[in-house]
Amino acid sequence: MSSPLSTYIIFQGKQQVVLESRARPEPDTGQVLIKAHKSLMSTGTENIVFNRLFDEGTHWDRWVKYPFYPGYALAGEVEAIGENVTKVRVGDRVAVRAGHGSHAMVSEAACYPIPESLSYEEAVWFALAKIAFIGAKAAAYRLGDKVLLIGAGPIGQMSLRWAKASGAETVILVDPLAEREAVSLSGGAAAYIMAGLDSAEDAIKSAGGGEVPGIIIDSTGNATVFASALHLAPRHGRVVVLGDTGSPGKQVLTGDVIIKGLTIVGAHDGHQFPGWAEADIIRLFFELVTSGRFPLAGLNTHTFEPEACVDAYVTANRERAKTMGILFDWTSH
Repeated sequence: MSSPLSTYIIFQGKQQVVLESRARPEPDTGQVLIKAHKSLMSTGTENIVFNRLFDEGTHWDRWVKYPFYPGYALAGEVEAIGENVTKVRVGDRVAVRAGHGSHAMVSEAACYPIPESLSYEEAVWFALAKIAFIGAKAAAYRLGDKVLLIGAGPIGQMSLRWAKASGAETVILVDPLAEREAVSLSGGAAAYIMAGLDSAEDAIKSAGGGEVPGIIIDSTGNATVFASALHLAPRHGRVVVLGDTGSPGKQVLTGDVIIKGLTIVGAHDGHQFPGWAEADIIRLFFELVTSGRFPLAGLNTHTFEPEACVDAYVTANRERAKTMGILFDWTSH
């Protein structure tokens, strides 16, 4: 009798995505086998990898080797457990950092319980929310602060909601795409400025009570935005670089850094803060979503069957203005 199969999305090379199947593994001691329901495309990261939009010698170049297994946000249920697993049971609903696939093998500690009141479609945002939380800690904003967010994509949307949940008085979003305005306003933005950053200063000041906020978060991953953010920042402002670019050599320092006494802080998924393990961040995220303080309505715009993975990445590349949350539905696998 043949073994059951698991199915995975794989990048075989630049702009080469396929669906492959192989024998489903059995959990070893301490391991947990997850049956996926939904996985969320990280459009920023995955499009950089899919198109190889990174320079030689960067950390992207060292990381991306083929075959490459994209994705890091999956929500599903526990299908099987190995020996000495005591904290999760078969049937538990969990979120895990795993690639796009019908199954994922993880350690017991890597399983994050999903509250019963949350759907898989909501819970699967946990990983992008965790990344944006790192940006929030780097920004170090306080109750009543004003924040300027550059970029209203998925990471920008998560950043907006962290700022509002943390008590920021005013969050201003700048993005040239009209399609992102409604979900930004429903997420708590005080103003959505539909423009490129270089032409947005007057509108930002108007929305900010006559001044540019002292905290600026760049979530775009666009290397050329960095210099514009430095130019825009007020004296002693804080610029957080949250969007990871594949061309860091194009992120050029300007004289604004010295003249204005700016603080520049990088934020990345791999960063850690004392007292804030990934499990703590995700638990807080789930609590805020459940309580209504972290609204997710309207963020999921597309759902694809795994067999349509080629169409999914074509859509993510060619219809950027129309996409936000792109899900893969694994329930039939």
